[in-house]
Amino acid sequence: MSSSMPKRLAAEFIGTLVLVFGGTGTAVLAAGAMTKDAVPVLPSVGWVGVALAFGLTVVVGAYAMGHVSGAHFNPAITLGLWLGKRFPAKDIVPYWVAQIAGAIAGSALLYAIASGRDGFSAKATGFATNGYGVMPAGGDPGGFSPAGYSLAAAIIIEILLTAVFLVVVCGTTHKLAPIGFAPLAIGLALTLIHLISIPVTNTSVNPARSTGPALLVGGDNLEQLWFFWLAPIAGAVIGALVHRFVSGDEKAGTAEIS
Repeated sequence: MSSSMPKRLAAEFIGTLVLVFGGTGTAVLAAGAMTKDAVPVLPSVGWVGVALAFGLTVVVGAYAMGHVSGAHFNPAITLGLWLGKRFPAKDIVPYWVAQIAGAIAGSALLYAIASGRDGFSAKATGFATNGYGVMPAGGDPGGFSPAGYSLAAAIIIEILLTAVFLVVVCGTTHKLAPIGFAPLAIGLALTLIHLISIPVTNTSVNPARSTGPALLVGGDNLEQLWFFWLAPIAGAVIGALVHRFVSGDEKAGTAEIS
């Protein structure tokens, strides 16, 4: 990776900001959150639209920033690439800081826009936060599973899908993989992941993506945030080990998603 560390961190900050703003922004502004008296003000793109939004932001972000920072935009990906001997250990914490800062900035920008509508409440809409468990009667949707799935279900799906995501990222950026197609494959994988798991946890597989909205909403979202760090990290470890077993060891370096 020829770019200097400040440039790489700026790329991770911008890319994560766009990912969180684009994905959660679609959920908050265009997927039924803009309602009045429980009646949609605008046509909803639904969960399919949200899944596509997350996938598309990764595609465009990877093509735009992959040559600078590797386009991780996700602490779990950064850790997994290190375990897969594709990223230096000394750069993990700086990347994490940049990614979390980008996620918070993206969520703050979204909040500023969403709050421009009379009656908007981040707690009442859930603000695209991740969660598990059944929402109590009369409670706010934030911090709970959209379809009421249990913690056990959330553990399985977040670990499994993060592991799959790592295998896709590591495999498509392998030195023997076809050149230039990694962003498309990774974006499509993230779209599929969201199509599967939005009803269960609102889909994390990315601790930074979970942290940004949770910090702004607070409450149950912060109480459950530990899980959306632990499960994706565990999935990343599994995915990296699976990739190493299947593909063999590689020389340590910085993987580029481009």
